[in-house]
Amino acid sequence: MAKEKAVKGAKAPLNKVYLKRYWQLYALLFLPLLYLIVFKYLPMWYVMIAFKKYSIVQSIWEMPWAKNHGFEYFIKAFKSNDFLRALKNTITLNLKDLIFGFPVPIIFALILNELRLKRFKKTVQTITYMPHFLSWVIIYGLALQLFAPSTGFVNLLLNKMGLESVPFLNSSATWVKTYIGLGIWQSFGWNSIIYLAAIAGVSPELYEAASVDGAGRFQKMWHITLPGIKPTIVVLLIMALGNIIGSGFDRPFAMQNKLVMDAAEVLATYVYKVGIKGLQFSLTTAVGLFQSLVNVFFLLSANFLSRKLGERGIW
Repeated sequence: MAKEKAVKGAKAPLNKVYLKRYWQLYALLFLPLLYLIVFKYLPMWYVMIAFKKYSIVQSIWEMPWAKNHGFEYFIKAFKSNDFLRALKNTITLNLKDLIFGFPVPIIFALILNELRLKRFKKTVQTITYMPHFLSWVIIYGLALQLFAPSTGFVNLLLNKMGLESVPFLNSSATWVKTYIGLGIWQSFGWNSIIYLAAIAGVSPELYEAASVDGAGRFQKMWHITLPGIKPTIVVLLIMALGNIIGSGFDRPFAMQNKLVMDAAEVLATYVYKVGIKGLQFSLTTAVGLFQSLVNVFFLLSANFLSRKLGERGIW
């Protein structure tokens, strides 16, 4: 007991000395913490709007509670065919993005790491990063020039070859493939940065030892590089699963048209059209809260599963 008290007594002055010496570091945290409190935590009070009848002339405390013990707007959403269609489309598009898009930056980073000509490697990196900085309005404009049914470059080329035009943007089935393909093209170069950084952290001594043992490039990639970046892959996969029913607004909204709404309407655009444009703020908040809760559930489940399988996880 005496030893424990002595250790605790020794730690306390050390902490004070550390704080006194590096107080500038803690002071730098003030603005980020203030930002989080003001713009992230204080607005959480307004989650209550999901359970109340919204009124622009009343404060959140004065608004009356919604029917069915406050769950009126949740019930209304789940009884709506438009909401269920948007939910189905969101899950479908996000799963396809995950299945087809998640491995691409990993494969690209592995290939790029094997290039020996530095100038060529940097050129390829720059070219593949550039689409990330284009807005989806610009990307859809480019897609129209390429894939329009009668005037698009690709369909004109197909017609000259004696083939029929492909409705890339006018048919639901082909629209989904175009949507996924454009998403991969726009993001794979930028997403590969994390994997390239992880690959740079793999010890060169492992590659030297493998070379001595007679391992080829593919064997080094499979047995050294991939296991070396496995923790990074797992963390990013968990974060992707945590957004399985969340989606950005700009991409689906920019690419939508009336001919493909059965596949293109997602929760983000549904909230905008029905909730915000339709002034149904309680319904909008209920749908947003539902998205957040489901995303948190998937995030926690994926993290729990990864730790059970022996991986580090996010925490």
